[in-house]
Amino acid sequence: MLDVLIKNARIVDGTGSPWYFGDIAVQGQSIVGIGRVDGLAVRLIDAGGMVVAPGFIDAHSHSDMALLKSPLAESKIRQGITTEVIGQCGSSAAPRGPHERDEYTYATVAEYLTLLETTGTAVNVVPLVGHGTLRQMVMGHVDRAATSVEIAEMSRLVSIALDEGAHGFTTGLIYPPGSYATQLEIVALARVVATKGGIYATHMRDEGARLLESIRESIEVAETAQIPLHISHHKVCGEANWGLVRESLKVIDAKREQGLDITLDQYPYTATSTGLKVVIPAWAHEGGVEGLTERLSDPATRLTIRRQIVESEQRWDSVMVDGISIHERAMKQGQEPVDACLDLLLADKFDTSMVRFAMCEGDVEYVLKHPAVMVGSDASGRAIYGPLSVGTPHPRAYGTFPRVLGIYVRERKVLTLEEAVRKMTGFPAARFQLWNRGLLRPGMKADLVLFDPAEIADVATYAKPHAYPRGVALVMVNGKVVVDTGEHLGLLAGQVLRRGSHTGL
Repeated sequence: MLDVLIKNARIVDGTGSPWYFGDIAVQGQSIVGIGRVDGLAVRLIDAGGMVVAPGFIDAHSHSDMALLKSPLAESKIRQGITTEVIGQCGSSAAPRGPHERDEYTYATVAEYLTLLETTGTAVNVVPLVGHGTLRQMVMGHVDRAATSVEIAEMSRLVSIALDEGAHGFTTGLIYPPGSYATQLEIVALARVVATKGGIYATHMRDEGARLLESIRESIEVAETAQIPLHISHHKVCGEANWGLVRESLKVIDAKREQGLDITLDQYPYTATSTGLKVVIPAWAHEGGVEGLTERLSDPATRLTIRRQIVESEQRWDSVMVDGISIHERAMKQGQEPVDACLDLLLADKFDTSMVRFAMCEGDVEYVLKHPAVMVGSDASGRAIYGPLSVGTPHPRAYGTFPRVLGIYVRERKVLTLEEAVRKMTGFPAARFQLWNRGLLRPGMKADLVLFDPAEIADVATYAKPHAYPRGVALVMVNGKVVVDTGEHLGLLAGQVLRRGSHTGL
């Protein structure tokens, strides 16, 4: 007897091929039949013509610690996401030194992944290791080039991380201490990762006026190290720079034609989100929070920092914290925006998140249509209750994947349904070598999502981001129904997908 039999489904299989009507049979963790399937099942589900697709793969997630705090992965699984790729933008939960310990006692990548397995997760997890995390361990928060000895130690640590299950390494080249690294340092680590068959994913040094320069640096690293390159959340910020993504994608197309393996991901919004402290010049971050606090507490140094921020011509009316702009906050407090910003950062010990409106809709659509671009939320898991409900996050944490299907497929017809699903399933599965996921085929893992293409939509907004999407009827992870009739059943059916295991390799 089958465990689950889904009948009368519109099957979108993750390859980009046109949909077809059929049934899907599940036994244990795997798909065992597709097409016309008859037989008895413990559970029979009539899809009623709704779409069945492979479970969505969030190619760019920041849920490293959120999965420990709330293993249910509420904001992700309710979108239809069954797998998250973590350790992004140069920051990963592991490895870490003794001075970084908290209530979680792990130190190595292996220990962190074992902790995830022990705690359990509702979603599958693909780990990457962060360059900034490694640099912090070896050098601390210092603004200088790494020595050959330090590079050797970082190389040793990244090699261990890949042996322990990481699929590759990432950089966050706007975030100290990663931003202090030279290209030589990054190439050295990338070479080590390449020998292990891993991937290099990068949040580039600049996504504004120097976008093309940053693309070239990323390509040089990949070519020199002979490693696959993945560019994170591709976009261009600042009205004066809108349209540059057309040039950057031309560069990428030309390099792909020459044989360089490059892919990208994107979230479907015109606002970015990161820590508000990125507005502070990089030099002032040396020494981490302690160094920042000391400098902003010194009147002369604060004046220098303030002047440099003002000279950067930051648009404060486009920067939101907790649902209101810095400009509006400053007006209410009778301050200049830059002073309101710095005071807020000091009060929050530099742990303030912001949403910044910086992109245009035309660029978002242009990037989304590119065949080498997949979908990633660039968000940590959230929930409408408990510790993950605190603050006003970017709505992408709750709405990225339904937004693509609702806005960009159904309403604007930027993508076909089949191409959108490919960007969420088969494509990222191939990029991260998850050879038994991402497609609907007999023998593949039964990660499935059942949704109504006429109803699926993001509900979260910038003002009220803590809202689950609609239109996702059922989500299955490794053969277990985790979301049913739109509600989380509380099952922790996910697996940790270490490099070389659970992937068919």
